[in-house]
Amino acid sequence: MMNRRTLVGLGMGATLARPTLALAQAYPNRPIRVLVGFAPGGNSDTMMRLIQPRMSEFLGATMVIENRTGGGGALAAGVVASNPADGYTLLFDAASFLISQFVNRGLPFDYETSFAPVALVGELPYVLAVSAQSGIRDFPGYLDATRRAPGGMSFGTPGVGNVGHLAGTLLAHRTGLRMEHIPYRGGADVARDLAAGTLPSGYLGTSSITPVLQAGRAVAIALTSEERRGGIEGLPTIAENGFPGFDFTSWNAVFCRTGTPEPIRARLEAAVAHATNDAEVRARLMASGTNPMPADSARLAARLARERALLRDLIRDTGISFG
Repeated sequence: MMNRRTLVGLGMGATLARPTLALAQAYPNRPIRVLVGFAPGGNSDTMMRLIQPRMSEFLGATMVIENRTGGGGALAAGVVASNPADGYTLLFDAASFLISQFVNRGLPFDYETSFAPVALVGELPYVLAVSAQSGIRDFPGYLDATRRAPGGMSFGTPGVGNVGHLAGTLLAHRTGLRMEHIPYRGGADVARDLAAGTLPSGYLGTSSITPVLQAGRAVAIALTSEERRGGIEGLPTIAENGFPGFDFTSWNAVFCRTGTPEPIRARLEAAVAHATNDAEVRARLMASGTNPMPADSARLAARLARERALLRDLIRDTGISFG
């Protein structure tokens, strides 16, 4: 039989649960901000804008996208980390979410403890592309040109600490060739300079590079994934060009603040699932070179833990610096 203390405790628990339940039932009752840490027109921005209408439809609320570039996504993450854990300020980030803590020392927040995973949206390999004016037409030619260049080869990426930066730095490490990283604010900016011929090479998402490829102003020469997937049809990988195990695949996901009431987080996860299961959204994601992913917070949490450990090992074993 329950004693008086047990009954009182249960009553207090129910009292404490009621505000959280009421908050979740009322959510959302105002616009939701989504911070994207990358420039308009880039892959992350494009992906979020694809799922935004369907998420808004499911939630019955306006979703306002804000692009806050800088620090490889850290500026946008900092805005979200400084807001209440109420589900009204979300983060849409890429794989740089894991790398940023190693790049931006002294951040006023902790990536591992400040954010709760909501759901993966999609994944995609980066594309290594060169300016059409470079005269390079394939990956072996890229390495030959790098060897011949007195100062080595420069490559642009959408900022310090993204998957392209990691891939380019590792390629330099494994080849022993000099390759200089040039960070930009977004993939669209990298594509612009490739097209102009002021940048010889770059790593960027398919949605960013496709327009200049179609215009004949850049040439795609390799994928950063270990297998051919999600990118430009028939494009070989760096791995199959003599670098087995070379595999860097970007992804995009939605995060909320740690401490967001679980019913609200679960509702957001369901909204992502509604968007990514929509046939038109899936078709457009795949057309952009992105593989739609199941909207599953547990899967995202497991991926974060696994890739964070791999990244730490990589930095330790190769001496890669993000300074």
